[in-house]
Amino acid sequence: MHKSQEKPVARKEGLVIQEMTGEVLVYDLETNKAHCLNETAAFVWNACDGNRSVADITKLFGNQAGKPIEENLVWLAIDQLNENNLLAKELKANFNDQTRREAIKKIGMAAVIALPIVASLVAPSAVSAATCSNNANVDNCGSQGNPCPNGTPCACQGIPGAGTCNGTATTCICPGP
Repeated sequence: MHKSQEKPVARKEGLVIQEMTGEVLVYDLETNKAHCLNETAAFVWNACDGNRSVADITKLFGNQAGKPIEENLVWLAIDQLNENNLLAKELKANFNDQTRREAIKKIGMAAVIALPIVASLVAPSAVSAATCSNNANVDNCGSQGNPCPNGTPCACQGIPGAGTCNGTATTCICPGP
């Protein structure tokens, strides 16, 4: 099968998806990473339904934009979606014997459409992100109902290691003023 006839599938399992005007926010529950897909990357990701080929997605995008679109633009988006584990099955990008940099340069010169961008960041785990007020207990020690060892440092008031686990439950004891 020719590369442009491959039919990518967007990963939807284990993700929390929030569509907004001009972008899509995707939180990966498995990796605790948050991804922000700009309008171009979001269009390609949403079009990756397993029924459309890369060539079909390119035509669809061109129709929406009102002008022909370079297929490398779609491949660039797919390349970034792969890097961020947002496709159900990896699909190696095909830049027609060009490097990614050469493809970006060629797309950038020809397109008035924004290059696809997937911006990602690692979100803190619930333990690290939890806060507590003075002399209060918060469920943020241990894991899945297992108590943490007595005296183990835990996050308190957003500061990792500021509190101490009590060893009898999954709570953190925060020092008073």
